[in-house]
Amino acid sequence: MVQKVRKVNLWSGDLELTMKKSILTTVLLIVWSAQAIGADTTIEMLNKKGKEKMIFSENIARVNVGDTVFWTAKSKGHNVEFIIKNGVPEGVKKFKSKLNKDTNFKFTVPGIYAYWCTPHKSMGMIGFVVVGDNKENLPAIKKVKFVGKSKKLAKNLIEKL
Repeated sequence: MVQKVRKVNLWSGDLELTMKKSILTTVLLIVWSAQAIGADTTIEMLNKKGKEKMIFSENIARVNVGDTVFWTAKSKGHNVEFIIKNGVPEGVKKFKSKLNKDTNFKFTVPGIYAYWCTPHKSMGMIGFVVVGDNKENLPAIKKVKFVGKSKKLAKNLIEKL
């Protein structure tokens, strides 16, 4: 009786599927880690978004310490100004961009940053950046004197911080 010897291909069947899954998992982990570590954020300054007028494209942005937020002037007449009195972590200096100009800020101090568009703050054009998921200055943020439509909006957004 003659027995046939069967050649085994190591890259076929279950082993090939396992290798593909391992490679895919590694790639996804690398991509996810890169996003989590250095995820800069862009926020647009807009005259209109849907039914809302005078608005930032994101009301709340969450970033890591060392990340940069870029604000782009998609519509004219807007700027970004940190609310210095109670609106930023202790030690953060004044930040105010020029009208109609793109701007950016690298966040090196953890905490909550409240900001507005200077000409449209009473129309509800406000936003918050939470850095490092640190909310130690939340009691101070709640004391910020928002005006006009921003009062009600700020109250709702602060609840979501």
